[in-house]
Amino acid sequence: MEGGEEEVCVCARREKERDGRERETLDLIHPSHPPSSPSHSPSLHSAGVLLIIFESRPDALPQIAALAIRSGNGLILKGGKEAARSCAALHAVVCDAISSVAPSVGPGLISLVTSRADVGELLKLDDVIDLVIPRGGNALVRAVSEATRIPVLGHADGVCHMFVDAGAAHDVPAAVRLIADAKLDYPAACNAVETVLVSSAWAAGGRGEALVAGLRAAGVESVFGGPAAAAALGLPPAADLHTEYGCAALTLELVPDLPAAIHHIHEHGSGHTEAIITADPAAAAAFLNGVDSACVFANASTRFADGFRFGLGAEVGISTARIHARGPVGVEGLLTAKWVMRGGGQVVAGDGGVTYTHRALPLPAAAGEGGGAGAEE
Repeated sequence: MEGGEEEVCVCARREKERDGRERETLDLIHPSHPPSSPSHSPSLHSAGVLLIIFESRPDALPQIAALAIRSGNGLILKGGKEAARSCAALHAVVCDAISSVAPSVGPGLISLVTSRADVGELLKLDDVIDLVIPRGGNALVRAVSEATRIPVLGHADGVCHMFVDAGAAHDVPAAVRLIADAKLDYPAACNAVETVLVSSAWAAGGRGEALVAGLRAAGVESVFGGPAAAAALGLPPAADLHTEYGCAALTLELVPDLPAAIHHIHEHGSGHTEAIITADPAAAAAFLNGVDSACVFANASTRFADGFRFGLGAEVGISTARIHARGPVGVEGLLTAKWVMRGGGQVVAGDGGVTYTHRALPLPAAAGEGGGAGAEE
């Protein structure tokens, strides 16, 4: 491709990404589905003060800031040194907007730090900061987790899998289309597929070789083989079965059946996003129920694991934790419960002579408005 043509393509891609980020923030500020009503759940409150550390990409700053404002959290940001000036400019815009719209809040709601030493000191403030969210590679996430007693939300790896089941249609181009999208739509994303598991039965009759050829033709530059695939398909051996390539490369491995695929994912995966390709509803159900990851899909690209695509407006990151928030973390993942009771002088007194009846009741807007009537129920 000529230099001019390549430059046009890159600019068009960057413009598309900017437009997408703008839509995400607009959707968040004007949500069509606001957070759950307190009348159907405990009162939802902000988590407190967030420290979010992100690498390189300055477009993360307005997304994170919008989520913090929407959820009512205080925010301390640390961006990558590669984008220090862009982050400073975006931070200034956000602070100006807060000052003009909510002068009583003031620009101090969102702070920006630029020194790595500052981050080290902030990570010691477990009595001030309530939640740390590192957005970046394995080294960043592990370094943050090991340096603080503050709860950390996020994921260290994005080793995502796609499994071509024995019950998948014998349609190699259809399988290539799904896998190629999951790998090549954005190879560096944490939701890009890194390992493709293929049923040995499906791969028989030349379909395994055709799948590899199709992936290479689609733009996957390197296909490495697990032990079985390297032997059967003549692929160069993968260094290990837990590799996050972050580029146009992937590992392909043959497995005997669905249970073996699930076992492989649990042994070598990172709990991020996994998908099955199958025409068998029972196999799809077994995979979706049996795989313990934050996101599990049937017959869809792993690239759908995204807060914007899930309708969250934006995301501060993707969590592989099993408590609080899991998967793409939007506004509700930055909220916590607060149980509010308005009584009329009731006491426990050992629960003697009391029968508790639990049902939803409307609460008055302010303390003292009909509190006695509500308490009697």
